[in-house]
Amino acid sequence: MNDVAKFSKGNGYSKGDLIEAGTPIILYGRLYTKYETTISDVDTFVVAKDGSVYSKGGEVIVPASGETAEDIARAATVDKPGILLGGDLNVVMPNEEINSAFLAISISNGSSQRELAKKAQGKSVVHIHNEEIRNLVVPFPTKAEQNKIVDYFANLDSLITLHQTKAKSIKKPHFKEQNYAWI
Repeated sequence: MNDVAKFSKGNGYSKGDLIEAGTPIILYGRLYTKYETTISDVDTFVVAKDGSVYSKGGEVIVPASGETAEDIARAATVDKPGILLGGDLNVVMPNEEINSAFLAISISNGSSQRELAKKAQGKSVVHIHNEEIRNLVVPFPTKAEQNKIVDYFANLDSLITLHQTKAKSIKKPHFKEQNYAWI
């Protein structure tokens, strides 16, 4: 990864900083509670502070801490510029040869995910640092093939969302309980 990306960190905000409206922000917990491969819409906001880190679009974010090694070895790409990147996020900016959504999928699945999970440190809270991500070995096919893989997973995600929405809209039949008197 060191040859194909630059690395940085998000900057210090917590859940206590959240407000109803303001500057959009991604906190590391979002990767656990509202996980998406590509984050396009953000529904959490803060008052921006000096020294904040803003997305440029195309960054891959990896939580720096979590409860288990498997949970922490996940990633998402930030689609839009101007979103604050909160603390406890490792930020990876791949070069133009790498599709950032492909990188997020690769870090979150398969051999790269298992390799990163092995590098997580800690017991009750585990940590991943940019150094572990920097040394991660990720196989990269051609950019055209990366794009096809990303499109495949995006279509699959859309299909899953469609079916989940359809399932929620189907109402369960309601049965009235009958009182039977035994004579």
